[in-house]
Amino acid sequence: MGRTEYWYDENAPKPNTLIPACNMLAVRETDGAILLQRRRDTGQYALPGGAMDIGESPAQCAVRECKEETGVDVLPIGLLGVYSLPEHVVAYTDGEIRQAYEVTVIGRPVGGEPTVNDEADDVRWVLPDDLDSYDIHPSMRRQIAHYLDGTHPHVD
Repeated sequence: MGRTEYWYDENAPKPNTLIPACNMLAVRETDGAILLQRRRDTGQYALPGGAMDIGESPAQCAVRECKEETGVDVLPIGLLGVYSLPEHVVAYTDGEIRQAYEVTVIGRPVGGEPTVNDEADDVRWVLPDDLDSYDIHPSMRRQIAHYLDGTHPHVD
């Protein structure tokens, strides 16, 4: 299923759903590299994440999504923030139009290796100084910036 993200776009369609999702900002202690995946549906790099399942906590969701989308096992160690700006809209090809609602967890890798899959055609550790050379959606850049500049936990 394809998707289009709108960020402060006055031409964005009106949302018809709000679904809790969780992201994992995984950081290596050795060099501060951040785990990113390149989404097959948008071609942009992003933190691993996705919709919560009934019966799981935000941390459990972020850990599960990280493993599914990157192959990396992560231990949650903190909260980056809760992100849900009405100006961030995601439209799917099936007609669903979401206002983004994301809880982003900070984690440390404890196993696994970056691995491509059906959702990500590239998975890699990126050093903070190299982030500007990647096509990263503004919503993800904002979350990463909150981590790097220490302005977390953040709540929209």
